[in-house]
Amino acid sequence: MAKKSINDIDFAGKRVLVRVDFNVPLEGGKITDETRINAALPTINALVEGGARVVLCSHLGRPGGKPDPELSLAPVAERLDEILDTTVKMAPDCVGDEVARMRAELGEGEVLLLENTRFHAGEEDNDPEFAKALAGDAEVYVDDAFGSMHRAHASTVGVTEYIADCVAGLLVHKELDSLQKCRDASGDGFIVILGGAKVSDKIDAITKLLPRAEKLLIGGAMAWSFAKALGKEIGESLCKPESFEAAREILETMDDDVLAKMVLPVDVHMRQVEPDTGETRYAPIDAIEAGWNALDIGPETRKKYRSIIVDEAEIVFWNGPMGYFEKPPFDEGTKAVAQALADTDAYTVVGGGDSAAAINQMGFEDRMSHVSTGGGASIEFVQGDDLPGVEALDEK
Repeated sequence: MAKKSINDIDFAGKRVLVRVDFNVPLEGGKITDETRINAALPTINALVEGGARVVLCSHLGRPGGKPDPELSLAPVAERLDEILDTTVKMAPDCVGDEVARMRAELGEGEVLLLENTRFHAGEEDNDPEFAKALAGDAEVYVDDAFGSMHRAHASTVGVTEYIADCVAGLLVHKELDSLQKCRDASGDGFIVILGGAKVSDKIDAITKLLPRAEKLLIGGAMAWSFAKALGKEIGESLCKPESFEAAREILETMDDDVLAKMVLPVDVHMRQVEPDTGETRYAPIDAIEAGWNALDIGPETRKKYRSIIVDEAEIVFWNGPMGYFEKPPFDEGTKAVAQALADTDAYTVVGGGDSAAAINQMGFEDRMSHVSTGGGASIEFVQGDDLPGVEALDEK
């Protein structure tokens, strides 16, 4: 990796501002999934054990630039205090006189968690004054929130203008090293799998990755947008106007030789919704009927995709589920693709978001080469875009 990490600097005794990703799910003030907290522990522990004075900052949810008690990071501070071998203090805000005092009083190896950065509009606006206040007295900035590095916010970019040393944490270091293989890949053996609901969300990825890939496999509801754009009946299947237009634009503007590398489902698993009988059945992609909702790829598509992944792939990048994986039996397509990735000898990367959630839910995470913590960030990095949060870090 061309960027410096905490392995490249001396942080002992220094005041270190760490951007972590504590955007955890909460129910009734309780954390229901600690994955993101656990992902940050190696960096936090390294800093604590190395004698840094550690200030953690993160966003949580979308409070709209004003305080929201239900989106407080206090539950995270409580949990960190339980699992870290040091006392964790919780700040009442992320900026202000009281916060500055608490930061100044931190001893070596001590940790202070700032309140939700998105309680201030200046965070998402990357306001210079807010960024300067957030940087505070920090001598070192560490970004360990890969899932937010594609956003030019105050806590990911703005603060770097006011802190001398700006480096990657251990999680970000691992992410960039692992994803670089996909970013550099092209031609034979590079298989891309894209799923999810909207073509409009991934039009950039398709137009940039399709020319580079040997094959690009399409799944999820975005497949129905392509089917409709090709003139097929899709019944009640999800296809928002913007996704239909995006699919049509891709089909009309991209070179035929490039489009030939796109692989669409040949069959579907669908459910009758008008009338709502609850009946489900498989059907060829050309045989979706009015009143039926396609919710997953079918068995023939699963076989076809598995064959491509297992027999042809050298590097695989997967972002987005193949169907409505949250509700069986429409998890079969996603599970089949996950199984294929687990069975192949290829280098396999799962690009965060719902596909990572599915992999974890199905117990395949340990059989992947890398499971990213950032959905949007991973796909933007792999497709060749510069991430603002990465660009803001110091070069080696």
